[in-house]
Amino acid sequence: MKASARLVVSPDPHGNSVVRVLRSMTPLTLVPARRVGPVALVHLVSSVTAPLGGDSLSLTVEVERGASLELRGVAATLLLPGSSGAESSSLVRFHVQGNLCYKPEPTVVTGRANHTAVVEAELDGHAQLRTREVLVLGRAGEASGALSSTVRATRCGKPLLHQQLVVGSPSIDGSPAGLAGKRVVGTELVLDSVARESDGGEWWSVVPLAAGGTLATALGEDVVTVTRVLDAI
Repeated sequence: MKASARLVVSPDPHGNSVVRVLRSMTPLTLVPARRVGPVALVHLVSSVTAPLGGDSLSLTVEVERGASLELRGVAATLLLPGSSGAESSSLVRFHVQGNLCYKPEPTVVTGRANHTAVVEAELDGHAQLRTREVLVLGRAGEASGALSSTVRATRCGKPLLHQQLVVGSPSIDGSPAGLAGKRVVGTELVLDSVARESDGGEWWSVVPLAAGGTLATALGEDVVTVTRVLDAI
């Protein structure tokens, strides 16, 4: 299956953020909330089980200057193998001139899954972006499949962050240099102009980025623990 979706949010003359373009394609279904205000709320719904092995999904989101968007998931994503054994992939592109908060629900890397996920963000000089990723390595009692997750962010063409996380190798995931055997890993990227200092605690850290913003990482045994840590940072 190949599917693509597109979302464009812009300001109206009254200071509201309005969805101007909304194009969904199964399984990427975009559902705007019935509300009017400075921040538009749109839910991303997976209308069928996806991605399966061999699927290729892409989502493009544009937030124009003066607009704000909160894009949320409504259910966990299951990365599943297909009958052919082919790799699945997803690509999310952000073009941000205003403010964007992207918080999908956790992604479960099921056994035998083989998935590549890429998030690309291009920001202008005053744009702000907050995005979260929470990965669960396998269902209960199940070993994790393979996932390569990459985030690339630039501001006015200059690099802010390029990070790749690869999971699915038991020896690496279980090592102190990897995930130390933790089943859940969460990251939260904040790209803004607020100066912050590095911080950290047991199984979590906050690292300021050289060009502005921060990257927080948390490890845990369950989703509730990790999301609580990220919410508190």
